[in-house]
Amino acid sequence: MPPHKPDPAKVHAALDAQLVALGEPAYDGGETTAELLRACIAVVLRAYDLGLRPEREAARFAVRHLLDRLATAAPGRTVEVRVPPYAAVQCVEGPRHTRGTPPNVIETDALTWLELATGRLTWERAEEEGRVTASGSRADLSAHLPVA
Repeated sequence: MPPHKPDPAKVHAALDAQLVALGEPAYDGGETTAELLRACIAVVLRAYDLGLRPEREAARFAVRHLLDRLATAAPGRTVEVRVPPYAAVQCVEGPRHTRGTPPNVIETDALTWLELATGRLTWERAEEEGRVTASGSRADLSAHLPVA
């Protein structure tokens, strides 16, 4: 499945909304979709670092972008990675399932996913701290992280 291609104008609007919520000026950086998404990831993490709940759309774009990066870097359909309520992707090469829930499922919250995907948190530490649930023999993303 190809990565999701967000509308740059919508990403920019979500980024600006998050910046306003943080009391910061509007975004004035690069306008490519990749630049906007990188800025969105950074500002959502900044909101979390300040103990704030990020704006929903900004968090959705950040989470979805990093999940798409994982699916591109580790193509396949053996593992389903879920970050409710924002998105889920299937990835990692291996036996393919055809119906229902894959045999290998990983689920985590948005903050944990963003930290894992950006290298701020290791897979091992996330498991030790109970910040991810992983079931199945292939439900280990440590070889595929970070993605950003």
